[in-house]
Order: sequence, then C-alpha cells, then structure tokens
Amino acid sequence: MVQLGILLSDNPKSVSGPQQFKDIQRIVEVAQNNGFNHIAIGQHFLYGELRWLQPVPLLARLAADCDPGTRLVTNIMIAPLYHPVMLAEEIATLDIVTEGRFVFGAGLGYRPEEFDYLDVPYKERAGRFNESLELMKKLWTQESVTHHGKYWTLDDVHPHIFPVQQPHPPIWIGAHAVPGVQRAAKYGDGFVSPPETPKHEVAARYKIVEEGFKARGKEFGPQPLRRNILVADTREEAIAEYARVAKGRYITYAQKGLDVYNVEQLEKEFAEAVAGHAIIGTPDDVVAALVDLVTTLPVDPLMVRPQWPAMDIEETIKTIERLGREIVPALKDIEPIRHIPDESLVGAPA
Repeated sequence: MVQLGILLSDNPKSVSGPQQFKDIQRIVEVAQNNGFNHIAIGQHFLYGELRWLQPVPLLARLAADCDPGTRLVTNIMIAPLYHPVMLAEEIATLDIVTEGRFVFGAGLGYRPEEFDYLDVPYKERAGRFNESLELMKKLWTQESVTHHGKYWTLDDVHPHIFPVQQPHPPIWIGAHAVPGVQRAAKYGDGFVSPPETPKHEVAARYKIVEEGFKARGKEFGPQPLRRNILVADTREEAIAEYARVAKGRYITYAQKGLDVYNVEQLEKEFAEAVAGHAIIGTPDDVVAALVDLVTTLPVDPLMVRPQWPAMDIEETIKTIERLGREIVPALKDIEPIRHIPDESLVGAPA
C-alpha cells in the first residue's frame, strides 16, 4: 500500500514547551491508530513567536512511543548549518536508538538570519551541503576516513558510530528549486517534493531524479510527496477553515524568505493562491485528489499536514481522526506505481 505520514507542526510560544511535547505524544498515538506510519518534523532556529522542538532529541524520545513499523523522519534538517562530523554522529546515533527506523531528510535552508546566528556564510550553503553529504556517507560506511574538501579536512580518522541501516539511513533531500532537485538526484535516496509544487512540476522533477539515479546506477522508485490538506462537510467550509488555520503561516513563510509565495496575493486572494497545490474540500473531493496523485505519480510515502499553529490540540486530534475515518481507507489498498507518466496524464498546463 501507499504509506502515509504526518508532518508535526511548530507551535505558538503561548503553549509551553512541556505541553507541546505532551501534545506531540498524543498526536503520534492517534496518528498511528489511524493508519499513519511516518512521523516527520522540520527544523528552525531562533524562530521568534513560534517554537520548533529540535528534531534529533525529539525523535529519539518519540521512538519509545512508536510502533515497530513506524518510521521517524526529519523533514527537513538544515544540514549546511552543521559540521558534518557532528551531524553524521547525531544521525547514526538516532538510527541506532530508533532501531533502524529513521529517515534523514535534509535541505538547504532559506532564512539568511539562521546562518548569521550560527556564523555560517549564507552564500556558502550549497557548497557546504554538497560536501557534507559526501563526507557523511564516508563517515557512515568507512572504518578510516580521509577527506580533503573545500570546507573540511580529515586525515585518517576512525568513525566510532555506524548506523543500523546499511549503507546508511535513507537520505531524502527537500527543495523548491531545480538545483535542489538535482542535488537529490546526485546524492539522495529520495526527493521530497514540497506541498506547493503543482502535480505536473512534480512529475518533471521526478524525471530529473530518475535521470540522476540512472547515472549513479541506482534504481528509481516511488518518492516521498508532501501535501497540505483539509477536509470539511462542504468545499466552502473547507476553504474558510483552511484560510483560518493556514493563511497566517503562508504569509509568515513569505515574510521569512520562502519566495514561492507572494504576500500581497496571499492577503487578497488566499483561496486562489493555494488552489494549485492545497487539497481542500469534502471527503470525496480530497479522496479523489489524493487517489489521483498516487495512481498517476510514483509516490510513497504520502506525507500530509494535519496541524497548523492556529489549531489547538483538540482540533488537531479531531482532524487526524477524521482523516483516519474518511481518507485513509480509500488509500490503504493502492500499490505505489514505479514509473513517471507522460505529461498528458498529470495535467500539464498548455
């Protein structure tokens, strides 16, 4: 079947840190009981009015609450902000304590201020990311490592922490821009398509990944896909509710440097601005859209976001339970496809 995952959310700082963790534990339990077997969380630093709990310690703790078949995912960590030795050892340790159920999702980062905070030159982030991926793979797979790169040098060092999964945990690389897709094709095991990417563009980016995998002698298979969804009794209710819970976050993303959004359009025409990617409507509407995605694109797992900072924990729990009743059963028997369809099948615009 196509596997399903949820993306944990940031929370307002008005919710205490301990309460946020307790809420996450509830979310994870309810998600697993409703057919979701991937739990993912993103990352930011010094984020102001909102709080992200840092993914490595959080997922290590959540591993104790998760079923043996549940995978824990960073989606995504901002890899260029780390020294690759530190990150490699953190990831290898996390793979050990999750008993080989960890997926390492990493990305470039888009907030210049985070790089300033950690004294990493923003303009170097792409080069640092590429080199760190090369070096971390060595540290996970070799008894002795020598590396002379542009940013880091190691001479005959001896790694002491190796991951459970061989040769290493799956590497998902998330990106909005084509160079990031090419990075996933060159270094990754999967490309995480962001929720804002229209279906025809997802297909085009999968072709880039497929070509890159072929050049490496790596088999192409189903890829992780993110989508923002909201289910309500009517489409009008769904649109209104999505605007209530999500509009503020879209605007914040745009203001914080994520240039796939236009603040003015979001303010004036929110429904139109998100119509090309957000899946909003009645249960039948949402099921039809998701089934179309997973039967015409090579998708596995399908990652959805059930929570936004404007929602309290009870709203989030009810959302996940409704997805479990009305959406998950329609997807549970669909086998992922492995090929990329012609553009005509994915609704490419004229």
